[in-house]
Amino acid sequence: MYGFVQPSRRRPQIDVRAELEAYRVRLGQAVRRSSDSLLGMQTPDGYWCGDLTADVSLEADYVLLQLWLHQPEGAVWDPPSRGVIRKCCNAILDRQLPEGGWALYPGAGADINLTVKAYTALKLCGWDPESEPMAKARSAALALGGVGNCNSYTRINLSLFGLFPQKHVPTVPPEIVLLPGNILYEMSSWTRAIVVPLSIVQAAGRERRTPDGFNIDELIFQGRRMSTNREGIAFLFHHVDRLVKIWDKRGLKNLRATALREAERWMLERTRYTDGLGAIYPSMVYMIMALESLGYPDDHPDLIEAIRHLDSLIVERGSRFFFQPCVSPVWDTAIAAFALGEAGQGDSERMRKTADWLISKEVRRRGDWSVKRPNLEPSGWAFEFANEYYPDIDDTAMVLLAFLHAKASDPARQQRVVRRAVNWLLGMQSKDGGWAAFDVDNDWQILNRLPFADHNAMLDPTCPDITGRVLEALIRTGLPPDHEAARNAVRYLLGSQENDGNWYGRWGVNYVYGTFLALRGLNAAGQLVPARGSIQRAANWLRAVQNRDGGWGESCAGYLRNHFVPAPSTPSQTAWALLGLVAAGEAGSGTVRRGVEFLLQTQLPEGGWNEDLATGTGFPNVFYLSYHLYRHYFPLMALAACGRS
Repeated sequence: MYGFVQPSRRRPQIDVRAELEAYRVRLGQAVRRSSDSLLGMQTPDGYWCGDLTADVSLEADYVLLQLWLHQPEGAVWDPPSRGVIRKCCNAILDRQLPEGGWALYPGAGADINLTVKAYTALKLCGWDPESEPMAKARSAALALGGVGNCNSYTRINLSLFGLFPQKHVPTVPPEIVLLPGNILYEMSSWTRAIVVPLSIVQAAGRERRTPDGFNIDELIFQGRRMSTNREGIAFLFHHVDRLVKIWDKRGLKNLRATALREAERWMLERTRYTDGLGAIYPSMVYMIMALESLGYPDDHPDLIEAIRHLDSLIVERGSRFFFQPCVSPVWDTAIAAFALGEAGQGDSERMRKTADWLISKEVRRRGDWSVKRPNLEPSGWAFEFANEYYPDIDDTAMVLLAFLHAKASDPARQQRVVRRAVNWLLGMQSKDGGWAAFDVDNDWQILNRLPFADHNAMLDPTCPDITGRVLEALIRTGLPPDHEAARNAVRYLLGSQENDGNWYGRWGVNYVYGTFLALRGLNAAGQLVPARGSIQRAANWLRAVQNRDGGWGESCAGYLRNHFVPAPSTPSQTAWALLGLVAAGEAGSGTVRRGVEFLLQTQLPEGGWNEDLATGTGFPNVFYLSYHLYRHYFPLMALAACGRS
């Protein structure tokens, strides 16, 4: 028998070479548009500084600070800052969730601490508790357990105004600065900058009044007992806290006076050469409260300066009003310059200004880090314009990467700066081979059991994201891959890889961030072949979590669940995944091509991208950040890397 032969259906011929050329043309055009857009954001002095936004706790805390500084007369509260207070309340209301509470990050549900703070601020501003926004906020707060379910810092703030029982809040005694063994420096730098002024406020500040009849009793979940951790050492610390409260009332007055003087000295000393204590919002607020508690008059220059630094964090553009938790010029400048350099787009004059500006911001004085490294020559860069007691390791590594492309007007000076910075980074490596943000070996876990340690930021441990960036910066700056510090860093990264093949990201959300930086560090150190198994597992994981639209997105909820939680694709997280895959040797894969297509299709005509989700991490589960330049320079960096490969 003869079979019937179907006519063949030929697929149209595809000119692969022409298609690839068209793809590269589109990619090149996107890089140029992105570069032009980013260069347009550079200041005349050569730096970049994008907005940095967080949750409504900043505006709510400002309202309470004004109550601290300007006490009511009976039932009337009429502070001179009422115009700013009104704007704070409007900003709070603008971000209320439909169900009534307030969220830690876009897309999250209501958070008890934010909801209680926001409700309190609005009520102080005169909002009727029976109005719809307030009724919904109250309902949300009670559904979350009420005031009693707040963390220690929220409780402490409320207790300072008699809005929460002081017996149920931790006491931070100023004697902490007198403890032997430099115990204060076993805490993270940001905790230090908060607890020292807070200890002054608790010890020297009298309880402040609220307007007559004002309370938030309606936020108390009736029948709920105040929670106490009764496990092991934490339970012991709660008993110690009871003893501290007794000491507050009956302790030696001379010792308390000595402790207050030392805490005051410590605090004031760390405001030299800086834009406020720690250059971060919470420590600035507590410092203002501490100075007032110590009796500083309104016209004292230290108090005036402290208030000025806090007010400098206000951003007001038309109808937009918000507080920044700090400013990020060094961070933004270093990443922007590196991205432009990697893309081959920064002209020499603009990059020269950037290099000169960065050199002018090098830290040359000893900070808190020198307690553990007293013989290390000062260097490094802070996150902000001025914060000389707290240069940070991540920024320093990023500046070194920027210097690969940004050449200063004085090459000899730049070489000296680079030498000092490399030496400082090598000296700041922790004993486990990794790097932390500000300190060395800041991992005394017992401190996490202190009663006021529930803000999830007591320590500054090493992390894969910073370690990966530092390793890349050191190797690309000239450190031999077989240097002991590099070998130890590689060992740390390989040992900290998660079972899924990813790496935890402490300072960016989350596993995509940690994975891309770990891969870049390993690639720079020449580990593509020796660590092929680990690198392949990481690449496989990145492929597995790609969204259907070709991009990548990850939720902050992963910090709470301890595993990757998908979210809608964002430009910054897509860029991180692409950079990680390129570092893993996967530049030619279909996964990368789809990721690039996502960035090409979502790029705006002016060259940038939109991004609504928070992709920056302050304190996991407590505080998240939106860096408004992330959506500009990270996609540029990724497209440049894909175009070179």
